[in-house]
Amino acid sequence: MGNSIMLHFSRFKTAMILGVCLLGILLSIPNLFAPGTLPAWVPQPRVNLGLDLQGGSYLLLEVDMNSVVKERMAGTRSAVADTLRKAKVPFTSIVAGKDTIAVTVADAAQLAAARQALRDVLAERVDGPSQALVFSSSTNANVLTLTFNPEAVTDLATKAVQQSISIVRRRIDETGVNEPVVARQGQNRVLVELPGVSDPDRIKRLLGSTAKMTFRLVAPQGTAAGPDVELLPMADRTQGVDKLPVRRHVEVDGMNLTRATAGIDQRAGGWVVNFALDSIGTRRFADVSTKHVGQPFAIVLDNKVISAPVIREPLIGGQGQISGSFSVEEANDLAVLLRAGALPAPLTIVEERTIGPSLGADAIRAGLYSIVAGFVLVVGFMIATYGRFGLFAAAALLVNLALTIAGLSMMGATLTLPGMAGILLALGMAVDANILINERTREELGKRNGVIASIEAGVRRAYTTIMDANLTTLIKMLILFVVGMGAIRGFAVTISLGIIVSVFTAIVLVRLLTAWWLKRTRPKTLTIGTRFRFFPDHTAIQFMKARYTGLIVSALISLASIGLAVHPGLRMGIDFAGGVVIEAKTPTAADAPALQGALMNAGLGAAQVQRFGADNDVLLRFEHPHGTPEAQQAAIRTARETVEKAAPGVEIRRVEVVGPSVGAELLSDGLWALGLAAVAMFAYITFRFEWPFAVGAVVTMFLDLTKTVGFLALTGFEFNLTSIAAILTIMGFSINDKVVVYDRVRENLVRFKKTPLREIIDRSINETLSRTIGTSLALFLAIAPLALFGGPALREFALTLLFGLILATSSSIFIAAPILLNIGERYLRRGAPAPATPVPAHAPLKSA
Repeated sequence: MGNSIMLHFSRFKTAMILGVCLLGILLSIPNLFAPGTLPAWVPQPRVNLGLDLQGGSYLLLEVDMNSVVKERMAGTRSAVADTLRKAKVPFTSIVAGKDTIAVTVADAAQLAAARQALRDVLAERVDGPSQALVFSSSTNANVLTLTFNPEAVTDLATKAVQQSISIVRRRIDETGVNEPVVARQGQNRVLVELPGVSDPDRIKRLLGSTAKMTFRLVAPQGTAAGPDVELLPMADRTQGVDKLPVRRHVEVDGMNLTRATAGIDQRAGGWVVNFALDSIGTRRFADVSTKHVGQPFAIVLDNKVISAPVIREPLIGGQGQISGSFSVEEANDLAVLLRAGALPAPLTIVEERTIGPSLGADAIRAGLYSIVAGFVLVVGFMIATYGRFGLFAAAALLVNLALTIAGLSMMGATLTLPGMAGILLALGMAVDANILINERTREELGKRNGVIASIEAGVRRAYTTIMDANLTTLIKMLILFVVGMGAIRGFAVTISLGIIVSVFTAIVLVRLLTAWWLKRTRPKTLTIGTRFRFFPDHTAIQFMKARYTGLIVSALISLASIGLAVHPGLRMGIDFAGGVVIEAKTPTAADAPALQGALMNAGLGAAQVQRFGADNDVLLRFEHPHGTPEAQQAAIRTARETVEKAAPGVEIRRVEVVGPSVGAELLSDGLWALGLAAVAMFAYITFRFEWPFAVGAVVTMFLDLTKTVGFLALTGFEFNLTSIAAILTIMGFSINDKVVVYDRVRENLVRFKKTPLREIIDRSINETLSRTIGTSLALFLAIAPLALFGGPALREFALTLLFGLILATSSSIFIAAPILLNIGERYLRRGAPAPATPVPAHAPLKSA
């Protein structure tokens, strides 16, 4: 049979391939057992389950940077005043603005002295090389203006977020939540994930409090607010006082606390917080209490006066007690806050998602059913179509699944429900390589080149197409990972890993299995396939006869789709529109009108209530509450309580809250992702082929995108982040199909240099038709279980993908090819005559 380079595997190479496969299987096995089941000495890398699978809470907190800068300016104003007094430079006023401090000196002759005195204040740095303040010019000869450096503002923001992350982590650790995730997101946001926490109200209270405690002297009753005094509300208004005049100067800072514990006051009997101060705090506390015996001393927490006891005697021990009519939970929470430290600025919850444990269990079950069903259908299809070589592909798919799970485990990746869909989709994409190789090998066998020569030629000729198709998909998944968030990133990771693994399993492993079989059986002849051929062979369809019809019909459908997107428009999901969504399961059939009326009576505005799935599954949606962060959180608690009262025994399975600013950002990011994908595809196709190919591919991709948007508008499916993932995946289907056809067009342009382009394109489409239909069927079988078993979360996603799959398959033939023909007749085949009669795809052509 002769020697073969591509089918020759040395013992070392064979051992390496089998070693990788075995290692992947072993590393994936621990995921099949519950934690603690296997012996401790066995390495147990595991895939982490996302919150949508195990249940839990996701919070996105935003640091109030205006508050950070405002506080910094107030502190600097005090420092400027103290510095000028010490330097004996008289001034009439010091006014702090948004980012400036205007100092008016009494005498213009003292301006130089003021500059000199403030040199130490100007030398201060936030947390970087930039000076915090710089002098700026003023038209008034008596005014000295200090401006906050923009670079210092950036440094201040970075420092505030870093401090916030550290303090948030300490506060959460104090509550005993297992394996929380606290990380920075963007410039001024903190992401918090709390596995297993299905009611995060206590956590939100702890994170919503700045916990900035100060000890200050109380001004005489009746003193008005001014530069040195502010009126602060009393936390406990039962004492008959609403506000208390408190001096702005901080005598002792909460940063000097070393200990804070909840306890019971032995004399009064109520719950209190006992605290201890460090040496600096103890000295300051002793000084102020010695000098101001008989005066009230306010304990201020987050600009509210908790208590204002009168100093009876000097306090020199550095210990004290905070009382304020606390409950046991309030005393413990305050102790937690004081121990963890004060936040540098208030944190606002701009996004919140909570998944109940039962919904997570349902999601795992749905994902597993979908993966098993999809795997069985794809394997059955491959075996039924390609027989023995289908078995080789099935073995490669099994190893692909094991290696993908092993890779996710070693990365410590988080598996989400869209991530499970990504695994299934990657399996469908993986067999594309096997279908390409098998169909190419069938072609070579038809040329009677011999068994080994045909297999080698099939692998070699399909390799470039496989790599082009995989790279275009990886580019789009990279874009989705960069601009996506949370569960959508999981989808991008699993598909990317599955595709990378498929290059090894579909090409290397299948080639090894084929080599073993050839070595053992040494066949003289070879037939790839079975009697169950799901697609025709040796077609000679003149597709380009309908090139203008295809383009016109496509343009009309795209225009209609754009019209549908404008009116009635897309149904924006909570990701983009913002708002509140509550998913609930009632004990009996849900009474939607009663729930809607209860929410309206609770003052939550017009609420949308819809059934989905079973009769007792209901989805409630209303606008994001207005007002302060506290008022917004109170409205969300009211919504939960209202639903629980309206339907006794109801199970709150999911709560999602997205602020308007976050929704707008997510929509912007999604549109950027689509735009970047189009640019990236144009650049790649131009680089790998020529610009006429790139124009055809990208224009077709755009038309496919408009039709998908029209499909979403027509069906009323939600347009959300999952829809963006679906559209990007459809763009991947579209480009992959074009790459396969274009690769054959490019090959035939070289082989048949004098053949008219119209005939070249028809021939190329016919030659790749079996692959196109085969891959589409495999992907259809992989995606269909998601629509059947994936539940409400994935059903719309799967149906959109199935629509896009049909769209991508047809557009390669009826849109991309005609566009290439119209452009290419001028730039690729100038002056070539049109053919008089059709030529079958496998008939010999006269080569140049």
